[in-house]
Amino acid sequence: MDKSKSDYSSEKNTSRSAGQSGMLERQLRPANDPEGDHVPDSLPGIVDAHVHLFPDHLFSSVRKWFDQHGWPIRYQLTSEEIIRFLLSRGINHIVALHYAHKPGVARKLNAYMAELCNSDRRITGMATVFPGEEDAGLILEDAFQMGLSGVKLHCHVQCFDMNADPMREIYEICTRHGKPLIMHVGREPKSPAYPCDPYKLCSAAKAERVLKSYPDLKLCVPHMGADEFDAYRRLIEKYDNLWLDTTMTLADYLPMDYFPDLTQMRVERVMFGTDFPNLPYAWDREIKRLVGLNLPESVQAKILGENAFEFYAINNYG
Repeated sequence: MDKSKSDYSSEKNTSRSAGQSGMLERQLRPANDPEGDHVPDSLPGIVDAHVHLFPDHLFSSVRKWFDQHGWPIRYQLTSEEIIRFLLSRGINHIVALHYAHKPGVARKLNAYMAELCNSDRRITGMATVFPGEEDAGLILEDAFQMGLSGVKLHCHVQCFDMNADPMREIYEICTRHGKPLIMHVGREPKSPAYPCDPYKLCSAAKAERVLKSYPDLKLCVPHMGADEFDAYRRLIEKYDNLWLDTTMTLADYLPMDYFPDLTQMRVERVMFGTDFPNLPYAWDREIKRLVGLNLPESVQAKILGENAFEFYAINNYG
C-alpha cells in the first residue's frame, strides 16, 4: 500500500547491522501492479538517471541471477527495446549504466555502450572498468575518447573497497576529465549470493573520505545510499560534490523499515532513477509515487530532470 507524504516524514531509520543477511535474504515476489502507457503530460522533462543497458548475453546472466536471488524481472527486453520503450512513453532522456563483472571485459562493454549512445542523442552513456585490473586508467581514457560521459562501478558485484589504492587512479582520471562517477557503495540491497559482504566494504564514512580527498570529483551514490539514508542525507548537505539517486527507494517494494523523506533533503542533489529494466514492478511506479508526494513544482522539476541535466552535463534534454 502506498504511503502518504506524512508517512514518509514519520518513519525512522532502522539500518541493519553488519552480519545480517540484508534486503535480499530471500527471493522477493513480483508486484504485478498496473502500468501506464505514458508519463503524465503535466510533468516537466524527465531524465531516468539509472537505466541498465547490456549486451544480450550479459542481460541473460543478470536475469538468471535475479530469478534465483532477487526478484523476477518484469521487463525482458534488449537494449534497443529498452531505449524505445522508455522514450516512447515520455521519458525525455536516459542515463545508461553498466558494470564489468570481471577483469578483461570493460573495453568491449564500453564500445557497446558508445555504439548505443551514437544511435540516439537522448542517451548519455557511462563507461565502466574493473577496479585494479591491468590498464584500468587507459581503459577509461579510451572510453572517454569514444564519447562516454562518466563511470559506473558496483561494489556488490565488483567487490572493491572505495578507499583502497586501485581506486585512486579512477578518482584522479574522473576528476581530471571532469567526468562524474556513479558508484553503488550503499550497503543494500545485500544478498548472501554476492561474492563479498557489502557491509564490510561499504559505509557512508568511507564515502566521506573520498569526498574529502577528491573535492572536485562529482560522485553519485545510487539508491539514496541505502540503507544509511540519514548519513547520506547529512553528506549531501555538507558536500557540494555528492549527489544521490532515488532508484527503487520510493517504490515501497524492498523490505525497508525506512523511506527517505524528500521534503527534508537538499533537493538540488537528488536525481530520479529507476533501475529499468531490472524491475519487479511497473516501469512508472516511482513516477506515480513521486507525483503523489505533492512536492512543489520547482522541486519536482529538479528531481525529475534538472539535477541529472547538471550532474551528467547533458546537452540534449529531450
